[in-house]
Amino acid sequence: MTETRPLVVLAAGGTGGHLFPAEALAGVLAARGVDVDLATDERAARYAGHFPARRIHVLPAETVRGRSPLALMRTAVTLGYGLGTGYRLMRALRPAAVVGFGGYPTVPPILAARLAGIPTIIHEANAVMGRANALLAPRVTVIATGYPDIFAFRPPLAAKAQHTGNPVRPAVIAAVSPYQAPAEGGPLDLLVFGGSQGARVMSEIVPPAIEKLAPALRARLRVVQQARPEDIEAVRATYARIGVAAELAPFFADLPARMARAHLVVARSGAMTVAELGVIGRPSVLVPLPGALDQDQLANASALAKGGGAVLMPQDRFTPEAFAELIAVYAANPGDLAAMAAAAHRMGRADAAERLATLVLATAKIDA
Repeated sequence: MTETRPLVVLAAGGTGGHLFPAEALAGVLAARGVDVDLATDERAARYAGHFPARRIHVLPAETVRGRSPLALMRTAVTLGYGLGTGYRLMRALRPAAVVGFGGYPTVPPILAARLAGIPTIIHEANAVMGRANALLAPRVTVIATGYPDIFAFRPPLAAKAQHTGNPVRPAVIAAVSPYQAPAEGGPLDLLVFGGSQGARVMSEIVPPAIEKLAPALRARLRVVQQARPEDIEAVRATYARIGVAAELAPFFADLPARMARAHLVVARSGAMTVAELGVIGRPSVLVPLPGALDQDQLANASALAKGGGAVLMPQDRFTPEAFAELIAVYAANPGDLAAMAAAAHRMGRADAAERLATLVLATAKIDA
């Protein structure tokens, strides 16, 4: 008689920042003999084709997009419908636990699991708690965090929180290698990316910054840069005009490997970007996305910068002049880049997926 494997449902949706850590956890749970289903929304389901799940369940979900009564009512109705659908799903599946990774698509399955009496865990990747997780935190069994002490002033939440770190994809673990600082007068590899909301500012600032560098330094640069399709030709033309070797694309599927090959990374500071920089151990200039209600990217970048693993450059100070000066300083002092890489690596948690899996199994009372 075949023994039935325990089931854990992961709830994640919206962006890679939510799906990637869920994917990492799914791989570890599967290796420990646990089946995994994914509960997500329609948007994320389109990108979850390679997610290592037994089944993918699409639940209605909606983000708060405005403060008007109509917008709030639409969100409430959709989330309410998702809660009902999720409750029926939980009663049918009877998973040992449900794990949420933030964003409003996790709200219906987590609340439905709680109503069905199923243990619930949320993982907060950022240095400050997002709105969906803030709603769920008082109601779940356990909270896993990517950063320590984020509930230092909230004892009831701190009592059920455990710092696991942020799980990273297997491709990130595979990319880990010792940092080699640029040789004096040798190539200087620069990796620039910004995500869907950040690539434009990189296209507007980085090429003119590099144009301001001394010709001898420009000749050393090898740039790999993410750019939006509508910006890519203008960026390519600038690099061609100033004689800088550049590889441009709207998206790089092998970003962790490219991160490992870089001497310096310039990026936004989403939680997973910061986690991957730490695990791989690469120096970075971080430009937090401005205007976010939670200021999560600023908190993430500040944590890495305080530990010596990055330079924090707010967008209002991210100018061609300031960035050109920064490149020139680090090109002349490669030892500083190596020190920053080492500090970032010390802060990385390569075992975060294993630690989170152990917490999930303990909460679900699964002996695996």
